[in-house]
Amino acid sequence: MQKLKVLDLFCGTGGFSKGFENQRDFEVVLGLDQLPVAARTFQRNHPNAIAINADIRSIEPGIVADQIGLARGQADLLIGGPPCQGFSSIRPHRSSEWDDPRNGLFRDFAAYVEWFRPRVFVLENVVGLVTFNSGRTLEIIQHTFDSLGYMTDWRVLNAAHFGVPQKRERLIILGVESGIHMRFPQPSHSCDGATIGIRDKRRMLLPEPVTLFNQNRSTIPAITVAEAIDDLPRIQSGETASIYCGPARTEYQAARRRKSTALTLHGSTAHTPRMMEIIRHAGPNISSIPPHLISSGFSSSYSRIASDEPCVTITVNFVHPASNRCIHPTQDRALTPREGARIQGFDDDFTFAGNRTQIVKQIGNAVPPLLGQAIAGAVSSCLQSDRILQPVHV
Repeated sequence: MQKLKVLDLFCGTGGFSKGFENQRDFEVVLGLDQLPVAARTFQRNHPNAIAINADIRSIEPGIVADQIGLARGQADLLIGGPPCQGFSSIRPHRSSEWDDPRNGLFRDFAAYVEWFRPRVFVLENVVGLVTFNSGRTLEIIQHTFDSLGYMTDWRVLNAAHFGVPQKRERLIILGVESGIHMRFPQPSHSCDGATIGIRDKRRMLLPEPVTLFNQNRSTIPAITVAEAIDDLPRIQSGETASIYCGPARTEYQAARRRKSTALTLHGSTAHTPRMMEIIRHAGPNISSIPPHLISSGFSSSYSRIASDEPCVTITVNFVHPASNRCIHPTQDRALTPREGARIQGFDDDFTFAGNRTQIVKQIGNAVPPLLGQAIAGAVSSCLQSDRILQPVHV
């Protein structure tokens, strides 16, 4: 059977499209991103695709179509996550109107949808978009695609429910052409604990609860931090390890190591003596740190990750303890880039271009490939199944 052709806009590292590629029904043919180092990373891991380093606002869809050799209607799927800092709920001073130019990039995504006319598109973004501008922005986005002839619906997904050892919540907007059935992925893992979430729980893809009529959970427990990274060599601040010190302990670790012949990116930030004193006091939140050691920080700054549950959302600064909770569960240091990549669900043989700082940012910004793979399975069903998931009207 001929594989379905995927175009990845705002591709970043290509983690999202790697998930589609791993699902095996799909062939990734394009990655488009403005950041040169991201385009290089995409190309390294999608050698059969074409990587274009360009601002989507400055390159017309027809030009892209010529470069990848596709005519209108030949792309089966468009995916992408327009830069979302303007919408982010964890951004301290996010804009409330359209003054952040990144907030309008969905229109450029829509222009590509209009030109290529894919059978399905998937738009990924931060949960903050749901309430941004009192929900009007999301309504505008849906209306834009409705006017192009697509039926749209959206859900909030927690990556921990799909085999990722991280409570990373994302908004997924699914659009299909008339006559194509719509379906979202079903959670495969269950995860306890608070998340950001949204008020309307009908819009969140949650595991099936246990009831008197359903005594057996249809899901398995979420992957914990320990299950994701405790096979990696113990190192201290400033140290690097380049070989595995033993076999994988869990199925998750074995899956990430399956094709890797060498350990890379497992080097710790060299912390200052003062930072090491802070780290030794680190607990679940900033209140564990004696006040005389710090002058400011968010509640999750200078905090240690729990080993027996999925990680909190990692950020683009997860190798620095002042960032959102990123101190190793049992070792006195921040996470290494390899540990961050494991928590994001990247295989150990996935290679990143750029220097250490650039690599960390790429990892922190990425869509977990395993989440992409779950969505890919649902999209494949959209194109094959006759079962319709009707939109939720709110």
